[in-house]
Amino acid sequence: MVFSTTQVFHTSGHAYLAQRLLPCLACLLQVLLYAMKIVAGIDIGSTTTKVVLLRGLTFLGSKTSSTGTNCKRTVKLLLEELVEDYGLREDEIQYSVATGYGRRIVPANEIITEITANAKAATWLMRDKANVRTIINIGGQDCKVIALDDRGIMTDFAMNDKCAAGTGRFLEVMSRILEVELDELGILSERAENIPHINSLCTVFGESEVISLLSQGKKVEDIIAGIHQSIAKRVGAMVKKIGVKEAVFFDGGPAFNTGLKSALERELETGISIPPDPQITTALGAALVAYEHSIRNPARCHLKEKETRCTE
Repeated sequence: MVFSTTQVFHTSGHAYLAQRLLPCLACLLQVLLYAMKIVAGIDIGSTTTKVVLLRGLTFLGSKTSSTGTNCKRTVKLLLEELVEDYGLREDEIQYSVATGYGRRIVPANEIITEITANAKAATWLMRDKANVRTIINIGGQDCKVIALDDRGIMTDFAMNDKCAAGTGRFLEVMSRILEVELDELGILSERAENIPHINSLCTVFGESEVISLLSQGKKVEDIIAGIHQSIAKRVGAMVKKIGVKEAVFFDGGPAFNTGLKSALERELETGISIPPDPQITTALGAALVAYEHSIRNPARCHLKEKETRCTE
């Protein structure tokens, strides 16, 4: 004969305990189910697309790829790779949030702005270290500075998206002219001895200026340091416009560049924190929002093509 849990308690003479414990067990089961939810954060940038998977609030993995001409296909391929890498099925992804330039194009449960996603991730990553009050995000073709209050809520921001000046694209062009790998810029700039002043951050005029400096016999290391210094001055002006408040958090692909980080610290006269993988920060923020909203809205949507709800 099979007894239900309640019957066992009755048989043991503990009906009162059964009434008290069973709701607690149900709550515990609900918490465990929330902890196992798999959600996706998708950041479609102008040059690079990033996807992050979380199981509950535990980081599962991420993938990054050039956005290309078809961001829907790029996102689909990245998700397929992640699902395969971690032995999952795509229908196990219970909620997704998209952000970035292409957020309105790809299928997702919700869309949010890059500023919202960036602030969410920065405060979460630094939760046990410092209270983030300023975020510097340098992307492929824009630069953003975000001011936060002590609760992590955005209070002001400045953005340069009119040209590639001082962005990842500008660094890519300069590295090509100097015949240096992009990931070597930071190390090489640390060897600089006589840093020249780079007047123009316009990609076109900056290219001419760098070529001119090379023709004058300037060392590559010195020129790189000059480029970093010029970017730091431009970004620093944006930061000072909204007010420098510690802690300062720096993310986006160019944050891998140690020379640029040092130049920004000198310009702002303060230390700067960089996460382990600064390129995926905004995608992580989207995933964190996806987790929070999946708890409030437990319906499973599995990234199907549908009308996307905007929570911007």
